[in-house]
Amino acid sequence: MFTGIVAAVGRIEAVEPLGDGARLTIDSGSLGLEDVGIGDSIAIQGACMTAVKVDGRRFVVDVSRESLNRTTGLDRPGEVNLEKALRLSDRIGGHLVSGHVDGLGEVVRFEQLGESWRLDLRVPPELAKYFAYKGSATVNGASLTVNSVEDTAEGTVISINLIPHTIQVTTLRSLKVGDRVNLEIDLIARYVERMLGDLHTSG
Repeated sequence: MFTGIVAAVGRIEAVEPLGDGARLTIDSGSLGLEDVGIGDSIAIQGACMTAVKVDGRRFVVDVSRESLNRTTGLDRPGEVNLEKALRLSDRIGGHLVSGHVDGLGEVVRFEQLGESWRLDLRVPPELAKYFAYKGSATVNGASLTVNSVEDTAEGTVISINLIPHTIQVTTLRSLKVGDRVNLEIDLIARYVERMLGDLHTSG
């Protein structure tokens, strides 16, 4: 479990074939690994991965073909958002995040407006119902607030406001129109759907 508060920007240094998946070597940047051991979870661009080796500032994870097919940014060298798994004593600065990517969004607008930036994402049709005004969404591992939801002929578009701090400390600063991003819907939305589904079934 995570909070969606990106702790550091690291870098995938190497991607090696491993069966039909891949083994990634990641420089953790400013993320301290002193309390990370083999088997611990680290969110990489919003995807929960298991450390199989830890060596100084670097750690290694194995990524399955299924994970590679369902995410973006884990199949090549480059910057990645990092967050260690939540401890029960930690503050939840964002919202509860599972680290399970639900789908890929597409950047349709990314521009600076005053001191902030506006990020518009077209979300997959099967996920559209889970996004709501002032609700939470996880984008490449960052917990963000949805400012608006618009259903268009081309699909549902959510709009997010990014403050300067978020731009400075995450990989979101490098986004451009046409890029894909990892999306995770709010856990509360999952449970609400399940409960409503049970009510309809029992009724």
